Amino acid sequence: MPSTKKTAALSFIFITLLIDVTGLGIIVPVMPKLIEQLVHGDLSVASKYSGWLTFAYAIMQFVCSPIIGNLSDRYGRRPVLLCSLLGFGIDYMFLAFAPTIWWLFVGRIIAGITGASFTTASAYIADVSTPENRAQNFGMIGVAFGLGFIIGPLLGGFLGDISIKAPFLAAAALALLNFLYGFFILPESLPKENRRSFEWKRANPLGSLMALKKYPAVSGLVVSIILVYVAAHSVQSTWSFYGMEKFHWTNKMVGISLGVVGFCVALVQGGLIRVVIPRLGQEKSVYTGLALYSVGLFLFAFATHGWMMFVFTAVYCLGGIAGPALQAIISGNVPRNEQGELQGALTSLMSATSVIGPLLMTNLFSTFTKKTAPVYLPGAPFLAGAILITVSAILAFRALHPGRVAAERVPANNEK
Repeated sequence: MPSTKKTAALSFIFITLLIDVTGLGIIVPVMPKLIEQLVHGDLSVASKYSGWLTFAYAIMQFVCSPIIGNLSDRYGRRPVLLCSLLGFGIDYMFLAFAPTIWWLFVGRIIAGITGASFTTASAYIADVSTPENRAQNFGMIGVAFGLGFIIGPLLGGFLGDISIKAPFLAAAALALLNFLYGFFILPESLPKENRRSFEWKRANPLGSLMALKKYPAVSGLVVSIILVYVAAHSVQSTWSFYGMEKFHWTNKMVGISLGVVGFCVALVQGGLIRVVIPRLGQEKSVYTGLALYSVGLFLFAFATHGWMMFVFTAVYCLGGIAGPALQAIISGNVPRNEQGELQGALTSLMSATSVIGPLLMTNLFSTFTKKTAPVYLPGAPFLAGAILITVSAILAFRALHPGRVAAERVPANNEK
């Protein structure tokens, strides 16, 4: 693909992801209140249901992501991405009109089955990237995530004050518009000559994860990645509940806070990584970023005033230099016609940890905020996340130590 077309393709995928993340961000500020209404309970009870809803989504994504990734290696990225966006639109409609909590589970299951937007987008970016710009291009995912979480939560917070259903209807509209955008504009990134046949033995969760063993530099980071994914749910699964419980934030305030998080993420992913990663190198960027993540989570856990969450967000988001660097290291060790399988395996791995992470973090929040709590500590999930990230940073440092990486890559190259 010529360089001009590659640039245009990256712009297309960026806008697609931006719209997708905006739709996700819209519903975050109002989910606690919606669950409270449907289960007739308080925030402590609602947080448990929130964990199980994420579990339903994650278990379906764990099973289906390798299938989706392998299908994209066979039929191309574009059709798979379009099916994913359509699935999200249906999910948001279920959320908007759910008369009982069980309807929310149906919607989340549908989204989990089709939820391959980031899997396929990652493979798409790998298709059109060179070794020199791969880390910067993967940073686009973080930029889209950051900007989407500026626009989405702010919009969701304001719409939530009008009607509890309004944010979900807006998210559904965005997802369907995203589908139409991709249908008419998004080009295919995987040439037919680079496609491979679909194999069920490679398209199941265990098979796809076992495939990572072919790449020593990838498999050596699996444990570290697992801990990062689990720890991330301390923020993803409890931020809204934490702000409402400890600082009595409204829907609007939750939206504003998430907008600030999104702005910081976009700033780091869109600008800082282009300076820091080339200077530090990919390996040092990984464990430096993880160290910053850990410090940020620890500060969140013991914040005493709402404004502190805004200040500490800057520290936490600086840890975002780790993600693109890690993604570049992993994808750089995998052939082009297996990028879909790789991203499917990584998404499946992320989904597996999403089975554990939300339940762990929401139950920690519930345990330490209920009336019978041994100690009142709503920041317990953040503290647990900080510990997990610290361990992950140590493991990543050992796995990415230049001497060890060089020793591991020699057999891999000899095998090819």
